[in-house]
Amino acid sequence: MKKTIFAAALAAMLLPSVSFAATLHFPSDDPVAEITIPDAWNPKETDSGIDATSDDNSIYLSIDVASAGTSDKVIDDVFKFLADNGVTVDPATQKQSEDEINGMTMTSFDWSGTDKDGDVSISVALVAPKPDKLLVITYWGTKGEQEKNAAALVALITSLKPAN
Repeated sequence: MKKTIFAAALAAMLLPSVSFAATLHFPSDDPVAEITIPDAWNPKETDSGIDATSDDNSIYLSIDVASAGTSDKVIDDVFKFLADNGVTVDPATQKQSEDEINGMTMTSFDWSGTDKDGDVSISVALVAPKPDKLLVITYWGTKGEQEKNAAALVALITSLKPAN
């Protein structure tokens, strides 16, 4: 009896750490990339990739998969989505940078802007996990709040890699 109670208590203590994050392979029917997203961000697959929102709603992140023929439409859809959600991008604040993540070159375009809650940071990044595929990463974060999720965001982005 004591062994059963001990085993149940041990299992209960381990459950939160076991379910901390999910590695998503997307799109599920023909994966081109994978990423690990905290469960609390409620990651889900969309028609063209994945999306997630931090548990405090300060950060929205999506990754859409495009090909050479669909990349312009996917990027147009990103800006339409932002506008439909009340996000105004200030074009005068645009900055561009390049980084490397897990052997993939990432080109980022960053802006300041506003939404219904005030000042926001906006980023659209392009990453090629395969020669014929492009990942379009959309980031929208509330300034002054997004910093609370900085460690989780860095871990999330550095977990992005091409699918095997």
